[in-house]
Amino acid sequence: MDTVLLLAQAIATGLIASWLTLGLRDNLLYPSVNETYTAEVLAMTRMRETYPDAFKEVAHRAISDRKLQRGAFRLVILVEGLACALLWVGTIGLLMGSIGTATPETGRALALLGATSFTAVWAGFLIVGNHFCYWFCHEDAQNTHYQMTLWGLATMVLICQN
Repeated sequence: MDTVLLLAQAIATGLIASWLTLGLRDNLLYPSVNETYTAEVLAMTRMRETYPDAFKEVAHRAISDRKLQRGAFRLVILVEGLACALLWVGTIGLLMGSIGTATPETGRALALLGATSFTAVWAGFLIVGNHFCYWFCHEDAQNTHYQMTLWGLATMVLICQN
């Protein structure tokens, strides 16, 4: 049962590593796709246009400076890259633990660091998005961030089983 559990943990960690790696790839190769929406959220553009009265209440939060917006996007890419690296190292550690070439505890610790960083990326989007009131006009993004946070938490729980 220990080997099966380690394999399940490795697969679960590898799946979120794969998902985030694809997102990171697109952010690196096609930055305008996501950077545009990041800038929109930070500037609260859609809220200003669609809900002008509500926007007036929180307009002081908006960040319209393109330099700051691009810097925020680059920070996201950096954190995603770190999370990807930790997730892949954790996946390999779990696989090595399952075949006896590393200790399962080391693999689990590395995978847990990766899954925690994955979860932190998405929880961070929820927190920052909440500050910029993105539930007004970016509901699909908010839903995705919730789903990814839950996926990360579920993976963390699985990794903590021994």
